[in-house]
This record gives sequence, C-alpha cells and structure tokens, in this order.
Amino acid sequence: MPADKRLINPVLPGFHPDPSLLRVGSDFYIATSTFEWWPGVRIHHSRDLVHWRHLSYALTRRSQLDLRGTPDSCGVWAPCLSHHDGVFYLLFTHVHSLAGACKDTHNFVVTASDPVGPWSEPRYLNSSGFDPSLFHDTDGRSWMLNMRWNHRVGANPFHDIVMQQFDREQRALVGPLHTLFEGSAIGFTEGPHLYRRDGWYLLMVAEGGTSFHHAVTVARSRELLGPYELPAAHPLLSGRGSSPAGLQKAGHASLCDTPQGEWLIAHLAARPLEWQADPPPQPPADYDAAGLHCNLGRETAIQFIEWTADGWPRLRGGGQSPRSEWPAPALPACPWPAEAEHDDFDAPELNPHLNALRGPFDADQRGPWWSLHQRPGHLRLWGRESLASLHRQSLLARRQQHFNCEVDTVVEFAPTHFQQMAGLVSYYNSSHHAYLHLTHQGGVGPLLLLTVTSDGVPSEPAAALPVGTARRVGLRVRFGGGGLQFSARLDDADWFVFGPELPARLFSDEAATCFENGYARSFGFTGNFIGLACQDLSGARLHADFDCLSYRPLPP
Repeated sequence: MPADKRLINPVLPGFHPDPSLLRVGSDFYIATSTFEWWPGVRIHHSRDLVHWRHLSYALTRRSQLDLRGTPDSCGVWAPCLSHHDGVFYLLFTHVHSLAGACKDTHNFVVTASDPVGPWSEPRYLNSSGFDPSLFHDTDGRSWMLNMRWNHRVGANPFHDIVMQQFDREQRALVGPLHTLFEGSAIGFTEGPHLYRRDGWYLLMVAEGGTSFHHAVTVARSRELLGPYELPAAHPLLSGRGSSPAGLQKAGHASLCDTPQGEWLIAHLAARPLEWQADPPPQPPADYDAAGLHCNLGRETAIQFIEWTADGWPRLRGGGQSPRSEWPAPALPACPWPAEAEHDDFDAPELNPHLNALRGPFDADQRGPWWSLHQRPGHLRLWGRESLASLHRQSLLARRQQHFNCEVDTVVEFAPTHFQQMAGLVSYYNSSHHAYLHLTHQGGVGPLLLLTVTSDGVPSEPAAALPVGTARRVGLRVRFGGGGLQFSARLDDADWFVFGPELPARLFSDEAATCFENGYARSFGFTGNFIGLACQDLSGARLHADFDCLSYRPLPP
C-alpha cells in the first residue's frame, strides 16, 4: 500500500509526549509536552492525519513561562488543547519539583484566536495536581479536570480525578470542587479528558504509570458528576504484555473524530532501543526488569476506534495493543514540503527544530547569547554556564527522531584556557550527556576533547587531541546499532573516529530515572537531543561560530 494511503506510527517521532488531539473543522492539531525545553508546548498540524508539520509554540515569552532553575524533567507537562466559540484554550502544568513525596504543580490557561498565536499571558488556575484538561459541555458550561496528588506517607499519591467549573469570561475556576473518579485497579490514575457522546459522559484517563505498564482506561456516566462506571473489559489500550507493533508505554490519550465520522485517539508511546532488530526479540514478561531503553523518548501515535453496540469505545478490530500502521482515513491527502536536512544558518530566524534549555532566545542581563546576524551564514553562541547548569546554558539542540541518524557541524573557536569550551553534544539532561568539544590546555594550546557524563559523573574515554593551527573543525555523531560514535575533521582533511563507540542507552528515559526507597530521585521524560553548545566558565563570554548543522536519517 502506498505510504500516502497508510498512517504510520509514531506520527510524531522523537520526544512528543502527552498528545492533546483537537479537530476544528477540517484541521487537526496536536499539542505536546516540552518539560524544561524552550519554547513551551509544541503544536503540530495536519489535514489528513497522515502528514504532520510543526506549526507553532504556545509559550514563547518569559512573561508566559520562566523555567530558570527548573529541575530536569520538570517544567511544562501535559498540555490540553480545546476550542470553543472561536477561542483556542490551552491548559498546562508548570512543575517546579518532582522528586520525593511532594510535587509542586501549578496549572495555567492561555488563549488565542489561532493556534499559530500569539497566545495570551497565562491565568493561574490551581496547584492541586497535574494534567489539567478543559471540557466544554453542550449546556454552555466549561469544566476543568485534573488529577489530585496526595503527598501523605502511606497514601495513594494518585489520589483521584477532580473537576471544577471554569468561567470562560473570568478565565478562572468557580464553584465547588467535585471528585469524579478514583481510578481502576490498574492504579496511577492521571491524564483525564472528558467527552460527551450519545448521552454519555466519557472519562478517558491514563493509568499504570508512564512507563511499560502504561494504559488508557475509559469510564462513563449518564450524569456529569457521576458515578462513573468501568466496562467489563479494560483497559482500552496498553502495550503491556504484548505489543506486536513494538510500541510500548501506550497511554495518556485524547479522543477525536473526523468530519466523516471516523474516531481515533492520539496517545504517547515509546519504542525500545533493544527492539530495533529485525525481527524484534520476544517481549519479556517482566517489563520493569527487562533492560529496555527508550532514547528517543515518548512519542505520539494514533489508533482508530470503533464503538460497541452498547456504546463503549474499543480499538478498531479489537484487542488492546497499539498498531504500527493503519489504512489512511477517508480524508484528502495533504502532504507538506519535505524538511531540509542541512541548515546553513542563512535564514533570518532559527530553525523551529532548535530548542533552548530553560530560557527564551532573547538576551540576558549581559547581552545576547546567540546570533544569526553577528556573522552572516553562521550561528554565533556566546559562552555561558556549564552543561550541568539549570539556569543559563548557551545550547541549541534538536530532538533525536531516528534510531539511525547522523548529525554534523563545523565550528570555529579560539579558546585561551580550559574554562572555555564549544562543540557538539548528545544531551539527555544535565546529568547525562556526551560532548565532543574544543577547549584549551596550557602548554598545548587548543585541543579536541570528549567528555561523557553519566549520573552526573564525568569521564574522558579518549585522549585529548591537539588541533594545532586548524581554523575550522568538523564534528559529527552517528547513531546506529544501539550505539553512537563521534568523529572529527581538521579543516578540509578526512574525517576520523574520535573516542570509543558509546551505548545509546546511556541517553535514555530509563537511564535518567532513579528511585530510592520507593521515591523518585529523578525521572527521564524528555528523550535525547543533539545540538551545539558553548561555555565560558570564566564569565568572559568567548564566542564560537558554527557554520552549519545537518541532521540526516540513515537506513537501519
């Protein structure tokens, strides 16, 4: 079947978790979480559900979102995109902390007349839990739902799903708080979305935790306030136990229909690195101890839904496992122009694939930290804080979206001491990254160095290489076969391998997640990024000039 006649999962590969799917007329939109990466809330657009393009970001100003000091995998969680009377509403959680028993989770709403933006300044809603969602009922009222977090020792932290009326004029919560649902036996109930169909209120939630036991559960009621009952067979969707498509962690879904009456859900999923063999190995029974690693992060997939005779949704064709492909829905094909693999930095604005950490692209108190105009045809980065910083990094990176890919750049940098660095980085978070960079050593001069940081502990797995009088240094990283390999070139000489092959699992959700005594010390929610960085730990802000950035998918 031709590619245009198939819907291939994941429709949004790489780090695109917690999808909120919305249709307005003939246009489909998906909003996804961005965590500590800037700008906040990534929005994609499609007209046929097969072809998707990046459309916009919702949170693009520091007045909307200040992420300085935000811990890894905190920041912007679980956006919910909705539309009512010509207004787009976007709810999101700004998470300030997640380790230990407590989570500081603040929920906000922004609005726009068009998902391209501009989006309004945020209005605060509440802080009782995360995953806020907005439901617009047919009687004209709107309601906000969220999961409520219980920090008390011995309690179920995923306490319940609560709901409160949302006043659209005031853009504020009003009236009493209602408990809708305490979850099924699966537990870890979160990610609520409420819908109305054929006289039923349908409550869709995520359960099982956002890892290999993740699932989608649907409950329903004739009355808005419940009680909500479960079907005889649930969950609706899960990759646990069996996933012939290789899609694990299936959960956190949202429901939508097409103009022709087909129904579908968008959900997050993840593809384990270890399952990329052909054919993939048989799924083990115990996923928590299976040694699986998802370095692309949690992605967005779509499944089609049908309705049983008594009004329950189920996967089209039956079963609970996600599928890797479906026949395309009955919509006119609408492909978008192919994205360029090579960015020569000649454009007046940054490529929308490039994201920063915890801060906007505008200048800080000491001036700009990046420029496309200071030296035309180059990206200039002024050195700021280290890769371990939670505040002011000069780093621009893009999602890794393919298990097999190659990324390269050319840098010009003239460090004069060891506190100055610039280069190419494979970056999961502040404690997990690999950095091939130029720096300086007294008595030697400029040199090339590979630093690998795992669980916050740095190592140098290869001897530093003096670069002599080389003015332009090419840097490359290639992912494939479960590993990543850095290479370099000096001026126009041949490429050469630099350092050993590193296991890609070091930069995965699982490697970044750690529990101690039943409590999380850290989480990995973001997937791997690859990008350009510059540091000057002396404060002198020495700059580096990058001539290009290429990202090329490779065959398996």
